[in-house]
Amino acid sequence: MKICYFLLSIGFLLIGCDEKEHPKSSPKVQKPNILFVSIDDLGPNLGVYDNAYIHSPNIDAFAQEGTTFRRTYCQAAVCAPSRASLMTGIRPDSSRVWHLGDKFRKLHPNIVTMPQHFSKHGYYTACIGKIFHNYMPDSVSWDEPDLRPEQYKRKEWLKRDGETFYVNKETQRLQKIKRDAKVAQYPEYYADGWNNGPAWEMEEVHDTLYYDGAQTELAKRTLSRLAKKEQPFYLALGYFRPHLPFAVPKKYWDLYDRDSLPLATNPFTPKEAPVMTMNSMYELRGYDGFQHLKHPLENIMSEDTARTLKQGYYASVSYVDAQFGKVIQHLKDLDIYDNTIIIVWGDHGWKLGEHNGWCKQTNYNIDIHVPMIIRSPGQENPGRQSFALTELIDMYPSLCELARIEVPDYMQGSSFVPLMKDPEQPWKSAAFSQFHRRPKVSPDGKRYMGYSIQTERYHYVEWYEWDADKGKKGTYVTNELYDGKTDPDENENISKLEENKKLIEDLSVQLNSGWKAAMPNNAKN
Repeated sequence: MKICYFLLSIGFLLIGCDEKEHPKSSPKVQKPNILFVSIDDLGPNLGVYDNAYIHSPNIDAFAQEGTTFRRTYCQAAVCAPSRASLMTGIRPDSSRVWHLGDKFRKLHPNIVTMPQHFSKHGYYTACIGKIFHNYMPDSVSWDEPDLRPEQYKRKEWLKRDGETFYVNKETQRLQKIKRDAKVAQYPEYYADGWNNGPAWEMEEVHDTLYYDGAQTELAKRTLSRLAKKEQPFYLALGYFRPHLPFAVPKKYWDLYDRDSLPLATNPFTPKEAPVMTMNSMYELRGYDGFQHLKHPLENIMSEDTARTLKQGYYASVSYVDAQFGKVIQHLKDLDIYDNTIIIVWGDHGWKLGEHNGWCKQTNYNIDIHVPMIIRSPGQENPGRQSFALTELIDMYPSLCELARIEVPDYMQGSSFVPLMKDPEQPWKSAAFSQFHRRPKVSPDGKRYMGYSIQTERYHYVEWYEWDADKGKKGTYVTNELYDGKTDPDENENISKLEENKKLIEDLSVQLNSGWKAAMPNNAKN
């Protein structure tokens, strides 16, 4: 393992050196601009993904002009690993970013991220909001890094996550008291201690009084400026909602009748599921009134609270949808919409009571299944949907191909551009995800790594003991198997049934053969 890691590090070093030896080239032909839109914690909870209750008119309309990928999976259902993977083009076991505290730039100083690669090929790159993990913006990746609305540039807020801002003055006062107490006790407290307060807020204010609305206006001003440049731009815009807390203007809450929203049909942990599979909901437990939450194996949440949380999540999705619509309209007003590649995606899913859980951080489909929608200039067959297996890690090589620039040869995903032309063609045989279950979260206090493979029909997971110091899997512990045809909500683990023995043997071989063996025959990577 140490030898492989050494060779991998040397490879990244050589890649970094190669990038530095080549100055930015001036584009000889007009290249398309790129608008790269991330929506934090957004699962496929959109109208275009058949959610009949959500109000997402702007994203749904956008989907009619592009390609909607219906079966896209993240590589790890938590922010830092998922984003590090898709922005570097390598998977978690290669980046060694397995949980929130892992920093890919510290592990691989010379790695070339997607915006760095585009900058090398003549693009002017800028970043607004959450693209890499919140407090790790990776400023070296951008020509203009970490742009923020003017009112949020206070020195004491530079380490603060964009989702932690409330509007109510009393809430702000109490939040600061708690934050100061945390930082006084632990100076390096996660996210500078601001991630506390109520789990929701619904003030009657203009959209721009909340962070995502303010950065939408900044994005519009930035687009107006970038549109005047001679070189093409790559603008990354990362929205913070629907991440907790669900703090958005009241008019978006009013779109929903709380008591009419359907609650999860499976508010129980999967039958026969191993002990380490579920997250402990510690993320929600950090907010006011939820400190009492226990692990899903023993937690019971009241229906009243569950309904408010679901309404808040939906309201937050609708708020971001409205901001996205404003940006799209601005591109049209600038007359650059037709020459801009636009991709919108979620970094992982989010449980809304499914499996008796909330938040993300499992290998279940509810957490690894994500939306991904793209529109490209000269889009062929607009409005079509692809049900081929795709992964977020595919975005890096795909955008390179669409922009007509070199695709780095170390990519661990494959370009999905052929699917935009023919969504029905044969494609990947599997998508891969994984999750690191830490001792403080696992009910038995042990550490595990779960490796997941999603095939056309089945979802198979193997759990291993994990050596965190060496970053290496140990003894095999157990497995899970779910039949997507007969049990799409993954309510029963059928790995122990005798009739599935041969199927599991085959899936285990496929899982351990890795992502390369699952690549489509005509893939460009």
